[in-house]
Amino acid sequence: MVKNAENIIVGISIGDLNGIGSEVVLKTFEDSRMLEMCTPVIFANVKMLTFIKKTFQSTSLLHGIDELDQLVHGKVNVLNVWKEGVELNLGKSDVKAGEYAIKSFVAATTALKEGGIDVLVTAPINKSNIQSEEFAFPGHTDYLDQELEGNALMLMVQDNLRVGLLTDHIPLSEVASHLTEELIVRKIETIKQSLIQDFSINKPKIAVLGLNPHCGDGGVIGNEENLVLKPVLKKIFDKGTLVFGPFSADGFFGSNQYEKYDAIIATYHDQGLIPFKTLSFGKGVNYTAGLNKIRTSPDHGTAYEIAGKGIADFNSFKEAVYLAIDVFHSRNQYAEISKKPLRIKEKQL
Repeated sequence: MVKNAENIIVGISIGDLNGIGSEVVLKTFEDSRMLEMCTPVIFANVKMLTFIKKTFQSTSLLHGIDELDQLVHGKVNVLNVWKEGVELNLGKSDVKAGEYAIKSFVAATTALKEGGIDVLVTAPINKSNIQSEEFAFPGHTDYLDQELEGNALMLMVQDNLRVGLLTDHIPLSEVASHLTEELIVRKIETIKQSLIQDFSINKPKIAVLGLNPHCGDGGVIGNEENLVLKPVLKKIFDKGTLVFGPFSADGFFGSNQYEKYDAIIATYHDQGLIPFKTLSFGKGVNYTAGLNKIRTSPDHGTAYEIAGKGIADFNSFKEAVYLAIDVFHSRNQYAEISKKPLRIKEKQL
């Protein structure tokens, strides 16, 4: 069944309560036109969010519910994941804030798995204060990779600029040892399939960046390009995937080479995210490709320094909602097309 736009249920995990997450979420849905595109449900506590919105005079009208079957289309629904009061320390990191961020996120993920929501948009967390015996993951993506089917890949998106990562949240000193043939093949296949089913690009072109300065300068600066990247990329290309590289990372973005490709894969976190965030102008989205469910997030953090001041830019979060909805539609279209048998028109004599 194809859903009407307003009936697409967007689940939202609230993130760190002491950061700007609540502010950007509420600001996004002050525009009533957003409620024509989807039905939001925030996993938090309605009394707490009502208090927070007063700190920056938000005009969002909140509708508290205790079960997902109580949600109302055309309203900003808040599912009460907890009932107790929470002491807020806006602008400061504390363990309690991390604990409630994870309560929200785990509840939203469960709803996503069970079909109670159609897509998930996560507000920023603090990767330090969320750690506990019950939640020992570096962040959202790693937990989703465990809980959902598929292979998670961090894909940063802003319009036609898409930057994926071969390795993400690992120390820089460990990157080279992680660049195995198995990893490269799996990540490229994941991003290729995502471009086809999530972004409706039938024959995607993918660029891969080298690890070392100047791609190793023929082995003078490093051999990972010659020993690993080039042979693997050739194998993948010979099997029909339009993958190119490795390219020297320093000049790739400055020369606008990135505009020729549907996606760029960086070998490590900062190699991809520094140019992406420079070019995306605060409208970038973190999309978790490769999973059987849809999750997006803004490309910024908790921004404690401006929390509660009412000056947070909500554009990245709004774009995260837009992208989640767009991918939902693209996946439905892809599923419908995949079901239809290929019809070959008989040649008329």
